[in-house]
Amino acid sequence: MPHITIDYDKPLDDVLDRRRFALELHSLAAKTVDGITVESCKTRFRRVDETVIANGEHGQALIHIDFAILPGRTTEAKAALSRAVLELVRTHTADVPDTVVHASVDVIDLGPVYTKHVG
Repeated sequence: MPHITIDYDKPLDDVLDRRRFALELHSLAAKTVDGITVESCKTRFRRVDETVIANGEHGQALIHIDFAILPGRTTEAKAALSRAVLELVRTHTADVPDTVVHASVDVIDLGPVYTKHVG
């Protein structure tokens, strides 16, 4: 915990330094929400080859982050995390030439029967 999944469009492939972004994201999460540690963060990236936004105009890209954490955090804590993650996304995608980047974050609770094993 947390489990972080990042879906991003192909136009962001050459701009988004995924490893650097994930490491900064882990640190940000640990600073923003009590109980999250850098060591507990896991981030998976999935490149999407095509996304159609609105009327299909070229020059648009989407990055969406699902951030799943253990239940019990307040709505305020989740909102603070969501805002902080969105700001980090904006700094990492600000230099995409000729592209409007649509960015979103969804902070959700892991299921009530979430279990894990490390070993």
